[in-house]
Amino acid sequence: MFTQLLEVLGSEELAWQDLANCRGADPDLFFPERGASTRTAKQICRECSVQTECLEFAIVSSEKFGIWGGMSERERRKIRRQRAVAAAARKAG
Repeated sequence: MFTQLLEVLGSEELAWQDLANCRGADPDLFFPERGASTRTAKQICRECSVQTECLEFAIVSSEKFGIWGGMSERERRKIRRQRAVAAAARKAG
């Protein structure tokens, strides 16, 4: 799971990740075992200057695991659903 984070962080085309607070942090913090605390990862994200870019990347990429942009997959799924409803409403309207 955390290899995805390492691959993305190593990608040259995503320069925002060079500024990420999580760069160099223990990946296990961002990909905790089921039921483990996400508090530390979310705190790192809250203080990150590229939190918005990270979250958007995870939402658009449909990342299934981990804390991205300070949110869990469940929280990101909610945002995707809200966006889908808003897009459908605009299309219908």
